[in-house]
Amino acid sequence: MLTEKQGEEALADIRDWGNQVAKRMDEAVEVDPYYDGDSRTYVLRLVKGARVLLFRLSEAQVHNPARETECERTLQRKIKDLWNLI
Repeated sequence: MLTEKQGEEALADIRDWGNQVAKRMDEAVEVDPYYDGDSRTYVLRLVKGARVLLFRLSEAQVHNPARETECERTLQRKIKDLWNLI
C-alpha cells in the first residue's frame, strides 16, 4: 500500500514514494502527482529536463498492499519510456 490516505491528502505520500523509486533509477527524474477526483485516479507527472510523461494509477492500485509491487514496476517502466522519448 502506497498510502492509507485518500484523495489529495495522499499526494505527499505518493510523491515521496515516486521520487524514492525514481532516484534509484535516475537522479534527474522528478515525480509530481495530482489527484483527479472525476476519474478517482492519481496522475503522475514524470519530468527529466524538457521531457514530460504523464500516467495514471487508480485508487485501487494505490490503496491495495498487494499491488504495491505492480505500482513500482509500472513507475519503473514509465521512467524507461521517459528515457526513450524523442
